[in-house]
Amino acid sequence: MPKHTPIKTLLILSQVYPPDPTSVGQHIADVAGAMAKRGYRVIVLTANRGYNDPSVKYESKELRDGVNVRRLPLSSFGKRSIVLRLLGQGSFLIQCIVRGLFVGRLSCLLVSTSPPMCSVAALLISIVRRRPITYWLMDLNPDQMIEMGWIKPSSPIVKIFNWFNRRILRRSTGIVALDRFMAERVLRKADVKDKLTVMPPWPHEGHLEVVAHADNPFRKAHGLDGKFVIMYSGNHSVCTPLRTVLDAALQLQDDPRLVFMFIGDGTGKREVDDTIAEHQPNNIRSLPYQPLSQIKYSLSAADVHLVVVGPSEVGVRHPCKIYGAMALGRPILLLGPDPCHASDLVDENDLGWHIQHGDVDAAISTIKKMVDQDAGVLAEMGQRGKEIVSEQLSQDILCTRFCDIIESGVQSNAAASSIPAH
Repeated sequence: MPKHTPIKTLLILSQVYPPDPTSVGQHIADVAGAMAKRGYRVIVLTANRGYNDPSVKYESKELRDGVNVRRLPLSSFGKRSIVLRLLGQGSFLIQCIVRGLFVGRLSCLLVSTSPPMCSVAALLISIVRRRPITYWLMDLNPDQMIEMGWIKPSSPIVKIFNWFNRRILRRSTGIVALDRFMAERVLRKADVKDKLTVMPPWPHEGHLEVVAHADNPFRKAHGLDGKFVIMYSGNHSVCTPLRTVLDAALQLQDDPRLVFMFIGDGTGKREVDDTIAEHQPNNIRSLPYQPLSQIKYSLSAADVHLVVVGPSEVGVRHPCKIYGAMALGRPILLLGPDPCHASDLVDENDLGWHIQHGDVDAAISTIKKMVDQDAGVLAEMGQRGKEIVSEQLSQDILCTRFCDIIESGVQSNAAASSIPAH
């Protein structure tokens, strides 16, 4: 009789998951679906309400692309304040621990840094169940909180956070950092170079499709025909200040060709909306997140995509927006320090322009050059970015590598468990 192969179960802990539009959730979903196709039973524990808009409620149970999604109550109260975030995260972590301890046929865990302390739940489950963890570093804390000035480096919170960081880094069988700067910070916390992989996130190609301006209903609906559109789309964080570009836009109102469009939400969106309310500019527009079904139209409506790296973000957060713009064949306007991961891509491959925070005059002159640039040159810039994604950074390439890392951990754990004790 042939031996029955037991079903392997992957447990994923993530406060955000589709249909929530948050980028982290989309990447988690790509991996979850790919692992389900590999024959794993995949269970995702996530919040039952929207991360940016907690008034949006999702189904408590759903089979989505072969993945068992379990949405937990009282796990997201929005981002309006730190207290609400902590309450939602605390409730989510407790429920994850309780449920995770009793998941049947558990083989492995996947956890990211969203929310920041989600790794604690994964660590406890892993220790009790003796199962491997793949740890996906989407950002780094307490580094981020220190850089933002929320806490001091000498704070007891920092010591506690880093104690847990070292424990999960050492416990994990696979660790994925998004760029070389992030990897350097990780290695200063713990020597895990033997299991650390540097791998950027992939663009959400399933929702991306180049739509010609002439055929784009989004451009028609928003009166963008004949306009040169510079677009920032996604989460607006206080870590990614837009002040330099906003000030440049205010001084460029006499150019009727230019439109600056800011799409999305987040705590940093107030900077955009306050500028509009105070100055009533004719060239700055603010829109909410667009539905995933419509995002190919909104993103294709741009002539240039604005990517922002905060002055203190290098190695702490990763500029994921850049890959979507590259996949669509659009040039990049990078607002950020040098060096950083985005500047490596833009400057080394001639994908666009790079300006520094606070240098409004340089921003104005650069934007004027962009508008006057030959359309063929813009197309060549965009095409170079598109080729880099296709050849090196596509979802098929990177998601496959990521799933291999998870499976490698499962195999290593199985091999270690089969060694007889002496």
